[in-house]
Amino acid sequence: MSTITKKKKVVQMDPADLVQDLLKKYPTKVARKRAKQIMVKEAEGASTPEMGANVRTIPGIITMRGCTYAGCKGVILGPTRDIVNITHGPIGCGFYSWLTRRNQTHTETDADENFMPYAFSTDMNENDIVFGGEKKLKQAIKEAYELFHPKAIAIFSTCPVGLIGDDVHAVAREMKEELGINVFGFSCEGYKGVSQSAGHHIANNQIFKHVVGTKEEIKVGEFKINLLGEYNIGGDGFEIDRIMDKCGITVVSTFSGNSTYDQFATSHTADLNTVMCHRSINYVAEMMESKYGIPWIKVNFIGAEATAKSLRKIAQYFDSPKLTERVEAVIAEEMPEVRQVMDDVRSRTEGKTAMLFVGGSRAHHYQELFNEIGMRTISAGYEFAHRDDYEGRHVIPDIKIDADSRNIEELEVEPCTKDYNPRKTDEELKKLDEEGFKFKEYAGMIPDMENKSLVIDDLNQYEAEKLIEIMKPDIFCAGIKEKYSVQKLGIPLKQLHNYDIGGPYAGFKGAVNFYHDIDRMVNSKVWSYLKAPWQEKPELSATYVWE
Repeated sequence: MSTITKKKKVVQMDPADLVQDLLKKYPTKVARKRAKQIMVKEAEGASTPEMGANVRTIPGIITMRGCTYAGCKGVILGPTRDIVNITHGPIGCGFYSWLTRRNQTHTETDADENFMPYAFSTDMNENDIVFGGEKKLKQAIKEAYELFHPKAIAIFSTCPVGLIGDDVHAVAREMKEELGINVFGFSCEGYKGVSQSAGHHIANNQIFKHVVGTKEEIKVGEFKINLLGEYNIGGDGFEIDRIMDKCGITVVSTFSGNSTYDQFATSHTADLNTVMCHRSINYVAEMMESKYGIPWIKVNFIGAEATAKSLRKIAQYFDSPKLTERVEAVIAEEMPEVRQVMDDVRSRTEGKTAMLFVGGSRAHHYQELFNEIGMRTISAGYEFAHRDDYEGRHVIPDIKIDADSRNIEELEVEPCTKDYNPRKTDEELKKLDEEGFKFKEYAGMIPDMENKSLVIDDLNQYEAEKLIEIMKPDIFCAGIKEKYSVQKLGIPLKQLHNYDIGGPYAGFKGAVNFYHDIDRMVNSKVWSYLKAPWQEKPELSATYVWE
């Protein structure tokens, strides 16, 4: 029996030439626009161009992005178990946003509510488009209340709702008064923003406006934090909670993995906000500091070393010898298994390459895990990031407000007369500053990228296939839309939006899971036998009209 061996192509092309190769198939105007979103990471000290980000995808290009509605309902409110989330729109929108994320949750008692197994929708049809859907929405809210008696009901607008003018906020106010529970709406029509990032912002604004600070219940704990921008994909939040509990750190609320209405309502009682996904929630951290006096720091629990660093940063903030000692003990207890597996896997993955095009922080965070097993990230980018996610928060004053961003309500936040309480005195802040401790700082992804690696915003299908053809990565990380087209090219694809069947990947145990999964994927021989049908029997050929 003959065997097929896959010969790996070594990339000799200069990165600048590679960029030109990516752009040459585009019409001139399109190429000029796309060029602003593709850059080569230069060596330290060299000038790097401004990164083009948060701009609309060019019509006709098959992009990897999601819509505003998906970011609002699917990402932010999807992992909340005891709010009934009703999609006001066609059934496909509600079903898709419910089905495609592996959000996990567990109730604390058998009596606790969990509505995540249900997909709620008004199932708008042609008749509703012509005559309006507000009556149908009211009926859906009443039916949901009679069946489940939830603490709150949220309403999500889809594209048809915005086009016909249904007022979900007026309906919410009316039903709130009638039912006596919190009912609130989201103007998150899919077309409303550049990407799903607009939906994150709209969702978090409404949660902040309608829920945060509405309950005064104080959670018992000496060191209390909120975990912002963690969505419990594949159980990540469970692993982070395990570590926090082991360290003696109390998580008051998670925005929004494994979350509850009461967590949001009491989140203003925490003493520190820790931000995982900078893009999806940094503005909530800013607003909570302005209104309640809670400072925030950037953390990362993806990667064993990153987890240890973040735990030490939290302990430094609280300035407690007891907490510092406990954190160090937990790190010392958890790391031996991590290092044992890391060293074993690294012997088979050292020098292999990865590409990551995921989310608004994951393409940065997961480079930590690949580094730990000796793999290089040769190209990375985000689907819905802004310039500060690439270049760091120091560029925020220079970012121009575009027309799409003006679609998102900007909340004016003042210190709360009842609950504003600065968590640190001026003297304590000065001491932390002298120790090199930095609040609300994020340096972005680009500084951590290797020299001459490619940074690409809003990667599309054509560019993905071109990168794979030229650079031959050992693994490609993206989402479900790219999964099968990439794998048909003979390259394994790891979904980092929902982890396929894997996870958790956060924390110490998550790192071990990731090492094993990547080891299996990049060292499997199955990919060397794979050819797409069109590679075996090409049937169609064409040229572009401008050629």
